[in-house]
Amino acid sequence: MVAERGTGAGLRTWLRRLLLTFVGVPFLVAIGMSVVDSYRRRGKKPKPFPTHAPVPVPVGDGEVTTYTYGKDLYDDMLAAIEGAQRQILFETYIWKGDATGERFKAALHAAAERGVEVYCIYDAFANLVVSPRFLHFPDSMKVLRYPVYAAGWRFFDLRRYGRDHRKILVVDDAVGFIGGYNIGSPYETEWRDTHVRVTGPAVWDLKRAFADFWNLNRRRRLRSSERPLLLETASTWESRIRFQRNVPRLWMFPIRSMYLEAINRASHNVWMTQAYFMPDQDFVDALKAAARRGVDVRLLLPLKSNHIVADWISRGYFSQLLDAGVRIFRYRDAMVHAKTATVDGTWCTVGTANIDRLSLQGNFEINIEVIDAGLARHLEEIFLVDQSNTLELTRASGPPATCTASSPSWC
Repeated sequence: MVAERGTGAGLRTWLRRLLLTFVGVPFLVAIGMSVVDSYRRRGKKPKPFPTHAPVPVPVGDGEVTTYTYGKDLYDDMLAAIEGAQRQILFETYIWKGDATGERFKAALHAAAERGVEVYCIYDAFANLVVSPRFLHFPDSMKVLRYPVYAAGWRFFDLRRYGRDHRKILVVDDAVGFIGGYNIGSPYETEWRDTHVRVTGPAVWDLKRAFADFWNLNRRRRLRSSERPLLLETASTWESRIRFQRNVPRLWMFPIRSMYLEAINRASHNVWMTQAYFMPDQDFVDALKAAARRGVDVRLLLPLKSNHIVADWISRGYFSQLLDAGVRIFRYRDAMVHAKTATVDGTWCTVGTANIDRLSLQGNFEINIEVIDAGLARHLEEIFLVDQSNTLELTRASGPPATCTASSPSWC
């Protein structure tokens, strides 16, 4: 009996140590890298960078407006919140407790006080350094805090380790916002990111994406009696727009497949902007194969991102991509955080998923996929504006080739 008790205690101790190692080591590494990244940015003043004014582009029975400057986006998001009449669905990965974060919190609270249903979701891990006082919300707002550790005792279940990396705002049935922007003052003026505003029938699909996540997590994160978020069935479909969602709890990762299919079908160009580029080899091979069959493949990445390890890993892919004919442009003077791509002047995507294993095969993510020549051309124009602020990485010692916003599409 004593031996059995000793064995049981030893097993429990071993399991606790395993769990602490599995969770604690990555956590400590993340903290260490954050310290290194903070040191890299110390004393550096933000520099201006070129942007493109938001212009609505007709798509089907609605419009898609693309934002490349945080202040323009935040102004329109806050205006939509202030004009809400029935319901607001707001989801973000990072929600800083600074002046910008307070503006959003106050606007959402004011909407709730005047009778609007306000639902909010934020990721607790991404906001560990945010003051707990800021993250205390009034009862008039329904707030779901996605936990730092969501697996419970199911530490062996990899489906429960994904972060909620999505950024969504839907107001009534009228307008939806989706893209790479988190909420905070640095993102408003210092980061180059991309977001879109959607109107028309596609807004309902974005509402459903929010509701599905809310209902999947509501019982454990809120009260057990919390009612599900129910939506009416959409009466129409927007055939040119799809919202692709990664849902690790359901083992669904369509965004990677979306990218690979588009790249494999490309015949003219693949222009991609990414904050962090750490793909699997199949993804790299798809880009290389496209370049070798004559497709104009361009990657626009940060010269220095906010995560030094991501920069180190990305460089490991550069040689094979350059050898295959892929052009690599590195964005200067600001952190480019956008996750966008265009293919053949017809297909395009904007979203939250980075080209890395965590986003493509781990996190809750969402991208809008649009098949529309007008929007694809508009995103190409934005890409060329960004490219004008880059250094091209080449093997040659001569000056790199450059394009400008006034250059032809296939310069």
